Amino acid sequence: MKKEEWIELSDKYIMPNYKRFPVVITRGLGVHLWDSEGRSYLDLVAGIAVCALGHSHPRVVAAIKEQVENLTHISNYYHIAPQILLATLLVENSPLDKVFFCNSGAEANEAAIKLARRYAFEHMNGKNEFITMRNSFHGRTLATVTATGQENLQAGFGPLPEGFHYVPYNDLPALDAAITDKTCGVIVEPIQGEGGVIIPDPGYLQGIRKSCDEHGILMIADEIQTGMGRTGMLFACDHEDVVPDLMTLAKALGNGFPIGALLAKEHIAAAFVPGSHGSTFGGNPLACAAALAAVQTILEEGVVDNSRVVGEYFLAQLAKLKDKYPVIREVRGKGLMIGVELASPGAGLVLKCMEKGLLINCTNGNILRFVPPLIITEYDVDRALQILDEALGEQ
Repeated sequence: MKKEEWIELSDKYIMPNYKRFPVVITRGLGVHLWDSEGRSYLDLVAGIAVCALGHSHPRVVAAIKEQVENLTHISNYYHIAPQILLATLLVENSPLDKVFFCNSGAEANEAAIKLARRYAFEHMNGKNEFITMRNSFHGRTLATVTATGQENLQAGFGPLPEGFHYVPYNDLPALDAAITDKTCGVIVEPIQGEGGVIIPDPGYLQGIRKSCDEHGILMIADEIQTGMGRTGMLFACDHEDVVPDLMTLAKALGNGFPIGALLAKEHIAAAFVPGSHGSTFGGNPLACAAALAAVQTILEEGVVDNSRVVGEYFLAQLAKLKDKYPVIREVRGKGLMIGVELASPGAGLVLKCMEKGLLINCTNGNILRFVPPLIITEYDVDRALQILDEALGEQ
């Protein structure tokens, strides 16, 4: 079928809530994708920070094939071997004690909100309100879009759940001033992703931890985009040696297979009892087998180190482009989570790069977001920069 025919069918039968580019991607391998017409692309989007090991990684493919031939799905009424192995691996490599599995980042944050309220109901005199950050992004369900500090994403979906209050990101005095006797928790991204790759000042996460401890409330770290090595450490909170009370993961966890996870300290996790929360597909054998292979590969094959080393190289080379093109206001990032803020809208530049074989993403209208597979090499980065340089020169 021709590209135009695919797109015509897509427009006819699929709801229009995504603004899609005029390509039909049909195949991927490593850091490369191919469309329905055989054109190749260097992929620096990676499903928006999802495919940490690139496309069709052999260990993940092998794990899925083996699992699907044995058991695809059973209910959480039964113990599930890949789920137990994945939970063990996550707990042994994090500072937290218990795991709840679901299908996405939004579901993980939804579970965190419910667990925090349930714990507060039992142990914090019924406190039930949260403080979240302006410009944040925590998901698209009704509770998580309310936790998201962007009014444009909430418009038209009211009435929104009560109990969410917003303060500026990277502003500890504002956070302290907002905490009341009704606050049960603070929800924070260690680095704001969708909000424009905003990196807080050193000590910000430690400051939140200190405030939560002083007020006896919970710190919830949304590591859905920053987790699993994206920032050059396994978790972004590790950069400041901060241990949250709850932490959410998704995106890179399954390297493209949908899965999310909520991790919590043991005494908090105990607030969930049989029947208090669940997910039909959460932690299903196929998803957990894929994630188990992905996490093992990330831990065993130097992927986190590569994220840090190649990320530093990428940032340094982008800084040279900034010197060359005044339209680049700022280059910022940590590991392979990088933002380039432009003085003009970035949509045209994204399209021009795609035409030249480079897939990149623009958020907040003028911030190019680079979240490539964590296996990307300096050679790949040089090729991407060559295309970006050409595209900027034609602006």
